[in-house]
Amino acid sequence: MSFNSPERGLPSERPRQMARGMSRTRKIAQGEKVVVVEATQRNSALTRARILAAAEAEFADHGFDGATVRQIALRADVPVALVNYHFGSKEGLYRAIFEMRAPMIIDQRIAGLRLAEMEPDAERKVEMIVKAVLVPNLHMRSTEKNSSYARILAREVSDPKSHNRKVIAEFFDPIAYKVMEALQAALPDRSIEEINWGYQAMLGVMVYTMADTGRISRLSGGRCDPEDEMATATHLVALMKAALLYGRVPATPKQD
Repeated sequence: MSFNSPERGLPSERPRQMARGMSRTRKIAQGEKVVVVEATQRNSALTRARILAAAEAEFADHGFDGATVRQIALRADVPVALVNYHFGSKEGLYRAIFEMRAPMIIDQRIAGLRLAEMEPDAERKVEMIVKAVLVPNLHMRSTEKNSSYARILAREVSDPKSHNRKVIAEFFDPIAYKVMEALQAALPDRSIEEINWGYQAMLGVMVYTMADTGRISRLSGGRCDPEDEMATATHLVALMKAALLYGRVPATPKQD
């Protein structure tokens, strides 16, 4: 029998066919993992952005505890495995929202504080500090026509469990200290308590306004609209400037 006969060729072909079959089987067995790797290689940036947008909406609507990775994946129209691939966990995804948002706000705030530092007039300096705190967030709200991030912020600062995540402390405490130092320099006759409460009041005004979903427009008969960045900033800056400049805590009467 010839060595070139079909019968003699079969044994040598079978291992290669089996190897190819095993390769296909392994690929099928890996299933979602293969899809994940290929998908992220093609559309990594777009996929991350879509997941982050979906996560921002879900966390805003349901809070950290109420939102689920499965629902976020469904909203982003991606496999759950892709969420874990990009962000590792729900908390990793949550922190990624702040990693995306916080630098834009903080950089603008630092720039505003530097300008205020160069201003010689005390009243004008206070106004510039107030603008440095309020305007970057109001601009974000107006530009994106979206209150999701503000609602996440509002939830985070009021959630008793937030100290475990340390998001506010990590991302915003350093700039908070800079703002209060600037206020103390502009208002040297104010106590530490007055400076801290003044800063807290600004944050409350900012977060509540950013998170507004139509109440002020309804109450004002449409005259007040948080989407109108210029009008909103003009009113809030004037109010907070006046509060910081002229709002004083009455002196406690001395006990006889």
